Amino acid sequence: MAAAALLPLGYLLVRGSEVGLDRVIDIATSGRVRHLLWRTGLLAVAVTTASVLIAVPVAWLTVRTDLPWRRFWVIATALPLAIPTYVGGFAFIAALGPRGILQGWLEPFGVESLPSFYGFPGTWLVLTLFTYPYVLLTARAAIRRLDPSLEEASRMLGQGRWTTMRRIILPQLRPSIAAGSLLVALYTLSDFGAVSMLRYDSFTRAIFLQYRASLDRSTAAVLGLVLVAVTLVVLSGEAATRRSTGYHRLHSGGARTAPIVALGKWRWPALAGLTTLLLVALVVPLAVIVTWLLRGVDAGEPFRLTTTLVGNSLRASVLGAVASVVAAWPVAVLAVRRGGRLGRVVEAACWAGHSLPGVVVALSLVFFGARVAPSVYRTQWLLTLAYVVLFLPQALGALRASLLQISPTLEEASRLLGKGSMATLWRIVLPLARPGLLAGGALVFLTCMKELPATLLLSPPEQPTLATQVWTATSEAFYARAALPALALVLLSSLPMALLVLRDTDR
Repeated sequence: MAAAALLPLGYLLVRGSEVGLDRVIDIATSGRVRHLLWRTGLLAVAVTTASVLIAVPVAWLTVRTDLPWRRFWVIATALPLAIPTYVGGFAFIAALGPRGILQGWLEPFGVESLPSFYGFPGTWLVLTLFTYPYVLLTARAAIRRLDPSLEEASRMLGQGRWTTMRRIILPQLRPSIAAGSLLVALYTLSDFGAVSMLRYDSFTRAIFLQYRASLDRSTAAVLGLVLVAVTLVVLSGEAATRRSTGYHRLHSGGARTAPIVALGKWRWPALAGLTTLLLVALVVPLAVIVTWLLRGVDAGEPFRLTTTLVGNSLRASVLGAVASVVAAWPVAVLAVRRGGRLGRVVEAACWAGHSLPGVVVALSLVFFGARVAPSVYRTQWLLTLAYVVLFLPQALGALRASLLQISPTLEEASRLLGKGSMATLWRIVLPLARPGLLAGGALVFLTCMKELPATLLLSPPEQPTLATQVWTATSEAFYARAALPALALVLLSSLPMALLVLRDTDR
């Protein structure tokens, strides 16, 4: 599994070496690459900053205050993560773009055109609305674990609520905010669907266009290497924020629940803010999709292929989730039960594919399938391998957490009672690790349903999926044709998302 995860990076190095070091340097230092660096970096910083500004207050309101209907808001504010960014981009283009719904409403008043939604503003808005839950989920979990004694000590020393928030609470949330921000930044760097639909020049769009428009794939590989370097810089920056810091409780006793803060006169402004966020990030996209669906029905748009598309998407996502969990199991056991340098190296290698954009991983497997294993090229097997390389760490993290909670003495007791290793695994370890297995599988399933570039490049031509159908229809501006696959994709993705959020709130 470590070798499979390192395959994309190896492909980039091999492809880049074919043009020679001088050519690699020329491409990497060209004006075009500097332009892409600036635009991609600007987008990543803007989306990450906006996501933090939205997610942290929402996390605080839904965990520590007497907000009405808190459980509803806990689930609803996380659900935008189930909407793929290319579906969100399609919805906003259909609403605000040329010949969109809003323009149709304003035409009787003499408004013939609206300001362009394409470019940086639209891309920033779409990516922010559908990635802020990454920060929300990590910040919310950290707020639940805060030590209330630190806040009490601050208040006893005469500090007010806002000073306590700024000097005590926010510093404790820094690691979780940094972790969520890392996910948002990496997602922004690797996003392909939204930047392509909204015509924003970024590395992923340039790599895809270079791959499709030129027979020379080496330039695309060099662009991929530059993007990998940018990703490594982001990872190093996040790691630097965690060095030499401690965020533990002052005492080893049982955890106490932090007191609920009364909102008072701020209750209605808080509800208004959350309602606005929910309308923009969830209700508006779904309403636009349903509107175009109804228009398609009125126009006689055929939707008979939807059942096949759903079946293909479910098959691909289930295979990706099962394969990722099965592949992550021995790696998790090695890392938790054996440890040592080998376990650390293997576990670190398995993260390599997750840190690469989907378009780069897909290009490497296209090369692998065409040159090394043509029998699996453009088959379900190669697409499943791509999902495993991309999303293995998601299953690995959930399994590792579950295995750490299982005492080795239980396995030893089973062996002492005469049970073999397989019986112990089946009757002791797997039942206790079931929460991690289900959580990891659900998370990978959700991500496979949303994945676009790998599915576009590697899915069998005779097996179109919901993602590829949405992409094909919206690329040709057939919004009514894209509506039903987009709605089905959102609904199927929301089920594991809701289960994960409910599981987290029940802990």
